[in-house]
Amino acid sequence: MSLAQLLFTSAVPGADGPPALGGPGFRITAVTPGVPDSFLKEAEQLLGYEPPPGAPLRPATAELAAFPQSLSLSMLADGSRLLARTVYAGADHTGVWGTFHAHAVQLPGEATLSVGAPPISTWGSPQWVAGAPEGGVLTPLDRPPSSRGFDRRELVSFAASRAPWLAGFFAAVRGLAEGESAPQLVLVERHSADVARWIALACAVLPGPDAHRLTFTTYTRRPQRAGQQIIGVLPEDTAELAGIGHRYFVLDCTAPRPAGAAAPAVDAWDETAAQIWQARAPELFEEAAALPGGRFDPGPLAVAALCAGISPGTNGRTAAATWVYEHPNALDGQRLERLVEALAAPAADRGPAEATALARLFTVLGGRAPARTTAPLAALVLAEAVRTPAAGLDLPALHIVSLPEDLKARLAGQLEPELRAGIGDGEGPDATSPAGTSRAAELLRVAELLGVDCADLLPGLARRLSRALIADPVAAYTPAVRTALEEYFDLRTTLLSELDALAAAEPAAAARLFARIALPLTEVQAIPHLRMCAEVAGSEGLAGTVGPAVTAQEVRDRITVLRSVLRACGVSPFADPFVLRTAVQLVWDGGAPAPGEARLILAETGSDAHRTAGTWRVLVRAALEDPGDSPDSPGLAHDLLRCFPEELEPRVRGALQLLEFAGDLTAGRAKPGWTDRALALRATAEPVELGVLEQVFGALSRQLLSEKRPEGELYALVHCGDPDLTAAYRRAAQDDRVRERLRTVPEFVAHCFTTWTALPGANATWDQTRSALLDKVLRPSVRGLSAKDIASVERSLERTGDRKAEEFKAWNRPGALSRLGIRFPARTRETPRGDGGKKGDTGKKQ
Repeated sequence: MSLAQLLFTSAVPGADGPPALGGPGFRITAVTPGVPDSFLKEAEQLLGYEPPPGAPLRPATAELAAFPQSLSLSMLADGSRLLARTVYAGADHTGVWGTFHAHAVQLPGEATLSVGAPPISTWGSPQWVAGAPEGGVLTPLDRPPSSRGFDRRELVSFAASRAPWLAGFFAAVRGLAEGESAPQLVLVERHSADVARWIALACAVLPGPDAHRLTFTTYTRRPQRAGQQIIGVLPEDTAELAGIGHRYFVLDCTAPRPAGAAAPAVDAWDETAAQIWQARAPELFEEAAALPGGRFDPGPLAVAALCAGISPGTNGRTAAATWVYEHPNALDGQRLERLVEALAAPAADRGPAEATALARLFTVLGGRAPARTTAPLAALVLAEAVRTPAAGLDLPALHIVSLPEDLKARLAGQLEPELRAGIGDGEGPDATSPAGTSRAAELLRVAELLGVDCADLLPGLARRLSRALIADPVAAYTPAVRTALEEYFDLRTTLLSELDALAAAEPAAAARLFARIALPLTEVQAIPHLRMCAEVAGSEGLAGTVGPAVTAQEVRDRITVLRSVLRACGVSPFADPFVLRTAVQLVWDGGAPAPGEARLILAETGSDAHRTAGTWRVLVRAALEDPGDSPDSPGLAHDLLRCFPEELEPRVRGALQLLEFAGDLTAGRAKPGWTDRALALRATAEPVELGVLEQVFGALSRQLLSEKRPEGELYALVHCGDPDLTAAYRRAAQDDRVRERLRTVPEFVAHCFTTWTALPGANATWDQTRSALLDKVLRPSVRGLSAKDIASVERSLERTGDRKAEEFKAWNRPGALSRLGIRFPARTRETPRGDGGKKGDTGKKQ
């Protein structure tokens, strides 16, 4: 089909040039028949020319050739494109300067250029018309004006001369192709032909459709009015862009970039395209286009460059490695070998991202490519993994490759300093972190692969690894650490010895380690503390509450666990008493055993082991920290006083003696003088634990309530003035067991009445106590007695001979006066009975 054309000029019409569309002085001199007026009006707005400032008004023919040419491609409203060339014609026959001629061709939206050439290839075509055709008839065109365009040598020379700007230019062009919001690209050159060369460079790099859609003008005096994506201007016309840099990216190869113009971000595609042009190999763009990949994917470009011996920099190499990882079957064996060789070549700018990409590539090629292909890559990845910790490379994966011996030897010589430093570094901030110890374990495996001797570094690594495992078992027990322990017996045994020492100091932490990870233990190694931690890790709910809330079953369970733990360690506590300390700490988790448990432990292991291990202190805590009513506490106190007489400090000894005395009181072994003895021992044990005090005062109070109480004990209680003892006596008298006896044993009622009516007025505390007991304990019980039991009480009181029977009858008689009479009796005094006035329990009238 024939393309629509028009010729447009600013020359005043001569005798043979009738006026046509356009304003005065502007007219269309020729047009393809049938072209609609709407097309002509839209094209007229796009065609124009202003000569450069300072241009001659009447230039000679040679001077006309030096004027800028405007070759432009513009989008029209209907989706078609207007390809036009505008040239300066000097002055017309009337002498008016500024005359130009424009030849425009309408390209339908679906039209393609000859031989796939982009529109910029029409630069310099002889088919462009520079004046009115003879007879006003245009030569029909079925395709845009043809031209050889810029040859390869010309473009590569131009690219070399513009090397510093290439990557930024391609970044801007990529932005134009990717989005409509990208800023327009302004190319500042002294010659419009150089602008055309820039555009030719861009079209050679862009994918075919993008190259054909790229709009441009090689010359304009008014860049702000230009709607094309790429705009060519002279240096003198850049001032118009000042202050609006956000709308334009100005690439000025003649002067510094105007203020406010920000360069676009450069990526691997831009850099690689620039490297290919600088390497004078534009044919690689077609080669890359034949490879699979997305639009503006830098991988194919970088692969083509590397296979041709061009280094695209670290970003390009990273892109190439990533592309091959994603397309492992896209290259034949020969090209793949060339690519791997290029990727493995020495490079000063190689960074963590590239090292990671190479490691991923190696994992894919390891099972696909022959060893001669992958060996250089394996060596490189191995070296980078050792030298670049931040890359996070998986070193153990490299062990699947069989490196040639000469390559191993070379790598060993190169990497030995880094390997030893990484394995033996115990000073860095990450030395004991899970990441630090895991990497050290990986490096140890690499050293083994290369034959680097690191045996002297194992103790330090084991020490750091043990601390990391104790601190965070799950994080520290990485696959790399697990594999290293499986493969290296010396590391495993050294680590277990270090863990055994830590287990002796922190048994609970070591037990948590075994509860969270499955760390295997060697069969022959003497690691008793660690074995105990592994044994107790499976026991649940044994450590914790002690005291009366601990049932007999719980005691048996914990003692059973203790015995099991001691058996698991493989060492007798008599041979190594410190295993006893670890076992006790494990079973009770830093707490104290119940008193009954402590007695069993002491009986089974003897005092010598506890003395050496220091666990006698735990047994003392078991006695003194008991809540106060364990029946085993007094017996435990007796055992401790007998077994550790030299170790106990005076206060602790006094507290244990109080507990022992409580046992004597309960068993009826205590000699008279109970109150004085209890108070004297308390004075030596201050501050006394609350449970100890409750136990001894409780036992003393129960004995003071007994009918078999020695004479003088009540007097001692009343006159001691100790509020804690008096309160304990009051609580004991209100106990349910006392109330039950009062309801069932008349003789006990008589005994309590005699006691609680004795020594009135001795002191306010005793008066308050006895009155409360008479009213709140004794009276409710007496009211529930039968007449027969009341009579029995009275007979028992009559046998005392102290008028207690009459007082009881008066106290028990209904009515307020009887109660007042016993509450406020006549003054009485204690009558001594041959003991200096300290043992009489009954009061008599004066």
